[in-house]
Amino acid sequence: MDRKESPTAETGMLIRRPVADVFEAIVDPAVTTKFWFTHSSGRLDEGKPVQWEWRMYGVSTKVEVSEIVPNEKIVMRWSDPPTTVVWTFTAMSGDTTSLEVRNFGFAGSGDEQVKQAIDSTGGFSLVLAGAKAWLEQGVTLGLIGDRHPKGLSAG
Repeated sequence: MDRKESPTAETGMLIRRPVADVFEAIVDPAVTTKFWFTHSSGRLDEGKPVQWEWRMYGVSTKVEVSEIVPNEKIVMRWSDPPTTVVWTFTAMSGDTTSLEVRNFGFAGSGDEQVKQAIDSTGGFSLVLAGAKAWLEQGVTLGLIGDRHPKGLSAG
């Protein structure tokens, strides 16, 4: 039996902070702006759309949360065309948290979907690395802003 799977971006990171702190870092833009987007119209909440902005790139996206299980899971849709992002928070021993992200539902040809999944995996890996640095060390690495430096042509 030949089963075709849709491309899925998946990444994860152990963050040495309690699960409540890591969860709050994703839902509260006052924290999230330290390592990901630059501006938000509000905190993530079920059924309440928000707008996220990356002003250094002049881009924004609408985010719609369909499910929040505090300290366990966030399911949201974002981008254009919309894709689904599932954040899974797992409390680990020693007040650490495993944070996993899955992004799926990409549009276009098979090759286009694969490219989007690869790009998304890289992007979310940077987000998780930035979150880890901020939550564990209080350091803003600027990973997202430095990902596409001005003056460097895309190859």
